[in-house]
Amino acid sequence: MKAFVYNGPGKSALEDRPKPVIAAPTDAIVKIRKTTICGTDLHILKGDVPSCKPGRILGHEGVGIIDSVGAAVTGFKAGDHVLISCVSACGTCAFCRKQMYSHCTTGGWILGNTIDGTQAEFVRTPYADMSLYHIPKDADEEALVMLSDILPTGLECGVLNGQVQPGNSVAIVGAGPVGLAALLTAQFYSPGRIIMIDLDDNRLAIAKQFGATDTINSANGKALQAVMTLTDKCGVDTAIEAVGLPATFELCEKLVAAGGHIANIGVHGHKVDLHLESLWDRNITITTRLVDTATIPMLFKTVTASKVDPSVLITHHFTLDQILDAYAAFGNAAKTKALKVIISP
Repeated sequence: MKAFVYNGPGKSALEDRPKPVIAAPTDAIVKIRKTTICGTDLHILKGDVPSCKPGRILGHEGVGIIDSVGAAVTGFKAGDHVLISCVSACGTCAFCRKQMYSHCTTGGWILGNTIDGTQAEFVRTPYADMSLYHIPKDADEEALVMLSDILPTGLECGVLNGQVQPGNSVAIVGAGPVGLAALLTAQFYSPGRIIMIDLDDNRLAIAKQFGATDTINSANGKALQAVMTLTDKCGVDTAIEAVGLPATFELCEKLVAAGGHIANIGVHGHKVDLHLESLWDRNITITTRLVDTATIPMLFKTVTASKVDPSVLITHHFTLDQILDAYAAFGNAAKTKALKVIISP
């Protein structure tokens, strides 16, 4: 089969690989119909994720059709159309019992990280009964790919960790796909103001279309002053970091109001200074999280009820043979105006 393989920092290729086989009775083999690229994949290609070793097939999002299942799988069978969670969960360890599936002692974020992932024609998915979701055959598969990772990430790591509440002010630093997912799902909780901050005017315009009340281009270095003007010099109740750079996290430290929340989503490959000299007396809560995908069932219902349309995040389409072009488009979003790309084997 064809598969996109990470071969070390700055090195990747579309290669021929053997079709995966059942390795444990809880496994399923899924024929991929739609997959995508995540910002985390870009971090891997830069060498920011040391757990991902050269030779790994990347990708942790997708929908497909089950090709075969292990003997212990009870909820799925060959031919079922499924959504693949980016997190694999055994369902029985201490972390899974607390719905912290990302820290499953034998699973977690392993797809496209420590085991082969979804940017291929087939993928082996561990713990199929806990890590796959049935989808109707006539569903919008492209839209549902956004439920594998990006929408639950924005919701769980940003909105829920940031305790967004009705009437609150929210600043989202980073108008990339994850930041926009946080914007879409923050609106479930009716904040009074959602301020989107980015360097890209195109993405800020999209954020405005998606429901941001205010947008700020931070290229001039005056984002803090702009936020303080919008919030009567108080700062925001919730600052969501959705980039993964030291400068953007430190901006969140400055933006947050007394009693507020800083919710980190970004993948950080470098150290960040925590300015306790400014925060120690301000009743600030700082949260970090790797998505658990515990909200996928709820998000399924919101999509079905047309409360949120994840397809608005999709801008480009490629075949698996064009995946190098897909990475080029996704990695140069300022030029290509790419948000999420859909890849079809």
